Formats: sequence, C-alpha cells, structure tokens
Amino acid sequence: MARNRAGVVIVRNRDVALIKRVKNGETYYVLPGGGVEYGESYEQAAKREAYEELGVTVQVGTLFAAIEDNGEQYYVATILSGEFGSGNGSEFANRNSGTYQAVWVPLSSIDLLTVYPNSIASLLIKRLFS
Repeated sequence: MARNRAGVVIVRNRDVALIKRVKNGETYYVLPGGGVEYGESYEQAAKREAYEELGVTVQVGTLFAAIEDNGEQYYVATILSGEFGSGNGSEFANRNSGTYQAVWVPLSSIDLLTVYPNSIASLLIKRLFS
C-alpha cells in the first residue's frame, strides 16, 4: 500500500521550485515532497520535505490541491530561510535512484517539460495564468 504524500508549491518571480530528476536515462521534474511519516500531519510532512529536498525552511500555507485517490496533498509555501539547492535528504545519497537537483523553472516553461504529478502541474499553469 502506498503511503500518503505531501508536497509544496513554491512560486517566486514567476518561477516554480521543482526537483529535476534524471533516472534510467529519463529527465523529468517533480514538485518537492514525499511520504507522510507516522504521527505527522500533511502540513508537517510538507515542511520537512521542503527542508530535506530544497534545503529551505518554509511556511506552509493553504492547500493548493489534493489527489484524493493517491492520498497526496500539495500546499502553497513561502521560503523563510535556508539556501535553496542545499537539500541533503536520504534520496540524494542513493545514486542508484538517479540524480536530484533543486531548480527554479519559469512557469511559462512547465508545459514544455515532463512534470509529475501531471494533474498538479496542469492546475498550477491554469491557476497562475488565468
């Protein structure tokens, strides 16, 4: 059974924070986030994952979107402190699972990239450009 996941949507100057993944020769992007650990709320998990993956402390705001059937929730977040790109979560140590790189991507380029989850990326474009 898949565990619940929480993530963050961080937008700054018309750029969105994403994790660039290269795995098995495929390049794609994901919103920062990961599994909700035992005893954590979704909001706490989103904050922890932002620190582990991006190297920043965030203020978690409102729910941006949820994927109900997958138990995923994504929150609008604002960077409070830290150095973007300095994340050192466990996924960075396991080179067998490919590479991870925190990047800023122009919102206008999201539809040109493979971004997961697709439904959240599409919603991001729709909400921010409508």
